[in-house]
Amino acid sequence: MLTDLIPAEWQQLLHRCIESEEFCTLSAKVENAYSNATIYPKKENIFRALELTKPKDVKVVIIGQDPYHEPGQAQGLAFSVPHGVKIPGSLNHIFQEIEMELDIATLPTGNLDRWAVQGVLLLNATLTVEAGKAGSHEKFGWQQFTAEIIKQLSNNYCNIAFMLWGNSAIKLSEYIDTSKHIIFSSTHPSGLSWGKTSNPEKMKG
Repeated sequence: MLTDLIPAEWQQLLHRCIESEEFCTLSAKVENAYSNATIYPKKENIFRALELTKPKDVKVVIIGQDPYHEPGQAQGLAFSVPHGVKIPGSLNHIFQEIEMELDIATLPTGNLDRWAVQGVLLLNATLTVEAGKAGSHEKFGWQQFTAEIIKQLSNNYCNIAFMLWGNSAIKLSEYIDTSKHIIFSSTHPSGLSWGKTSNPEKMKG
């Protein structure tokens, strides 16, 4: 069961969701997918974002779309890739914006574990994907699960910055109490959407 892979602190926060029929159905779909195809990330890394960032430690939430669908890239953190793997275009754009706006040099690696352990929750809206098929698990029901994460963080904590990049992420704004938190929304930093605008402020919301 997927529930067994969710860290205890998050299970407590999300207990109503993970005890629901909808999550049971999602779990069955995911288990079946892993049994019949190559799925990313590795099963044990589906909830790695939750493992590295506890609810009480969340300072920033960055919402991605779904995991990278090419071999050796997805590791359970939105936008992140393992050490030694070529930095994907979307992450390159994020790094470029950080360097341009904050004058901070980024490290020559796409591994974002260092962000996660400092309180940046790197969460994809859909947590699994079939190899070579972007968006293949969008209709599995993951969005309800990730929406519940956003809702519970909003309800139970204060002063979190939510970075909503792209239309699917921006839809999650309805679950965020803006009297307690701040939202930065913009286009998704993928090569496709990035190329549609030349506005250097686009990543700042």
